[in-house]
Amino acid sequence: MHFALFCQDIRQNNWNVFGAEVYVDGRLAHSFGDTQENRHPIYSATKTITSIALGMAADEGKLDIAKPLTDYLPKSIVAEMSCAQREAYRHISLRRLMCMSVAGFPFRPQGESWLRDSLSYPLPHPGLPAFDYSNISAYLAGVAAACALGENLYKYLCRKLFAPLGIYDPPAVFCPDGFFYGASGMELTVNELSRIGLLLGNGGVYEGRRLVSTEYVQEATSVQQMNREGGYGYFLWKYRDGFSINGKWKQKCYVLPTSGLMVTYLSHIEDPGPELKQSMEKHILEREE
Repeated sequence: MHFALFCQDIRQNNWNVFGAEVYVDGRLAHSFGDTQENRHPIYSATKTITSIALGMAADEGKLDIAKPLTDYLPKSIVAEMSCAQREAYRHISLRRLMCMSVAGFPFRPQGESWLRDSLSYPLPHPGLPAFDYSNISAYLAGVAAACALGENLYKYLCRKLFAPLGIYDPPAVFCPDGFFYGASGMELTVNELSRIGLLLGNGGVYEGRRLVSTEYVQEATSVQQMNREGGYGYFLWKYRDGFSINGKWKQKCYVLPTSGLMVTYLSHIEDPGPELKQSMEKHILEREE
């Protein structure tokens, strides 16, 4: 591993990387930049946190991800849906939402009620799973979890996930209906995102404390829906022999169980080019000491 060369690439190319960490067998081996002081937007990496929330709720017996979304929504909201929409949503389980296999949503909710807006779009083939990435899927899954738990999902996460990880009051976004957005809008430090990765990489255990079941983590980090990127789990992406947590402007946590490596970095790079990832793979994943 040549972590210094990765850092050199960041500097020489003026990549807007705030900080990076590398873990070997669960222990911090290398760090660069600001990893613990400042929080930064993690965008769609928020979805992974929503996935963990659903896993914990399922472990508690509060919900079943195989059941339809409408089983968990407020009855008054379901009653407002047209007969055709209610019939379509009979096919849409929480699991389908979590592996992005529902086609027909726009990218994000909008309007005065994001929940009503999200449920208003016709689903062309509700019974046919097909990968279709949308923030609405994560938002609806989070709403279902909140309704099943009878609790604001952010408050639940603060108590059940963030506090045990040593993460306190991370910024988050809420919809006009008052629900945790669940798809984007959170801010974490590099080190805080690493703690999420360490939890999942260790099968749901963090510093000796189990927060979510091994069974759920195994499902969440396995391919549940194929796509052109190699597969998707429960708001997690397949990556090599492991998985990755992804945000849209190169917020990343790569977890590789075979080699015992985990790489986390937060950046703001809107250029879609692969250069930062290629540098990480070249200098961290593919070089021997």
